[in-house]
Amino acid sequence: MTNPSSPNEYFELPFSRSDLHPDPIVQFSTWYAQAKAKGEIEPSAMSLATVNKNYDISARMLLLKSFDNNGFAFFTNYSSPKAQSLSEIPKAAMVFWWPLCQRQVRITGNVVLLDDKQSDEYFNQRSKASRIAAMISKQSAVIPNREYLIERFQSLSQEKTNTEITRPSFWGGYLLQPECLEFWQGRAHRLHDRFQYTKNPNGWEIVQLSP
Repeated sequence: MTNPSSPNEYFELPFSRSDLHPDPIVQFSTWYAQAKAKGEIEPSAMSLATVNKNYDISARMLLLKSFDNNGFAFFTNYSSPKAQSLSEIPKAAMVFWWPLCQRQVRITGNVVLLDDKQSDEYFNQRSKASRIAAMISKQSAVIPNREYLIERFQSLSQEKTNTEITRPSFWGGYLLQPECLEFWQGRAHRLHDRFQYTKNPNGWEIVQLSP
């Protein structure tokens, strides 16, 4: 069997308990800004894992659209497999991997729908082409070929030349409300630093985990 991994010694980056902010959202914001400054290709890219009532687990790459003290927002088609899973079990896990920084962030928590106003605001910020793409795509549904998709896109683009493009009712946002976050920093000899924040009634508890 071929071993796909190759030896890699992680940078000896300084990271200790004293470096952590007591608020994990602030800590995430710091790392996110550093990932952008380092030149990560897509710092907002994340893996989102969900599970349905049959315990079928699924994961896919998405883009984080915003975050604040309330949680982490992403958008999708409400008829997509991930949306269907979230309607059955409203919990999810996110993973961010920033290879240039040799950092990983894992986040788990409950997921709720964003209200219509928030979904409308984001949808209206998207380009016209992106809004039309959201309208024509029945996400994950079988299509005959790419030409079918292009034809629908061009048809609706012509139809909407001089009309306002409003958010369709089947598309909108979700908010993952974090209950646990783990910050992982690659270190030499695989002695990585891992710090976990867990939410409790008094705030956030921070512990260090073994690599």
